[in-house]
Amino acid sequence: MSPVGLGELLASLPKNEDPNLLVGFATSDDAAVYRLDDHTALVMTADIITPPVDDPHVFGQIAAANALSDVYAMGAKPLACLNLIGFPSDKLGPEVLHGMVEGALLKVTEAGAVLAGGHTTEDEEPKFGLSVTGTVHPDRVWTNAGARPGDALVMTKPIGSGVLFNANLKGWVSASAMAACTAWLTTLNKVAAETMSAFEIHAATDITGFGLAGHGLEMAEGSDTTLRFDLDAVPLMDEALAMYERGMTTGVNAVNRQLVESKWHFERDLPTWHQEMFVDPQTSGPLLAALPAAQADDLVRALNKAGIPIARRVGSVQAFDGDHRLIFG
Repeated sequence: MSPVGLGELLASLPKNEDPNLLVGFATSDDAAVYRLDDHTALVMTADIITPPVDDPHVFGQIAAANALSDVYAMGAKPLACLNLIGFPSDKLGPEVLHGMVEGALLKVTEAGAVLAGGHTTEDEEPKFGLSVTGTVHPDRVWTNAGARPGDALVMTKPIGSGVLFNANLKGWVSASAMAACTAWLTTLNKVAAETMSAFEIHAATDITGFGLAGHGLEMAEGSDTTLRFDLDAVPLMDEALAMYERGMTTGVNAVNRQLVESKWHFERDLPTWHQEMFVDPQTSGPLLAALPAAQADDLVRALNKAGIPIARRVGSVQAFDGDHRLIFG
């Protein structure tokens, strides 16, 4: 089902009236949030992906980091995880399954959470993910609906993994660029989220399958604002833009573009292949945060000091102009 069709389906479902459900499927947030008491809320999410790499141990790490990111994007701390696995046992040996789970466990442990079990089904191709439960104070939940005009936008990782993985299948990407890409995808958003928690975060999301533009649109619409991105500031993975210039794309770009093309505007005359970078589907992508402009440079410095050198200020939040939700200038 396309994202558009899924949105229509969710909108048609009965609304949950439980006042303790602080964040549910009525919005496009990264996880659900349920208040237990005045001090604790549960954050719950699930995510599963197909292998972007051949190495099962690395695949497990990427899948786990990708799922855990949804909890970090809500300002929460992950506590317990369950494996979600589809596996073709008639085609692949148990050592492959072991590598996937071992890789995931490495990241779950790094996150300070526990792997408590899971569920495996037979599938024609391997799939791996996690159901993650975390906690957050009910008054400190980050959603994608709180951005305010005058805020600055900060990103914590580069984008471009979707096109790099596809181009790598044709041997177009250098070994160094693929190694750097994989390193970013196996990096948890833990340090970024912990660093951000010391600041006044108005809105946050992680950039994954809908790309920077798609997830930016969710934030803009949820906040009834316009996001303006500085094209020169958005961090890109090595060789990613060159792959689009050579004609590479992904199977998701067209759908992502359909979601945003009537709501975005480019102030520069960018070729279509360059625009594709902003609908490039990410896995275990960056956090995008909106916070008071006066705090943005301090946040970037804090992120850099914490070991995230690519973190940077990438744009601003403006009042909705009645036409464009996203502006790239």
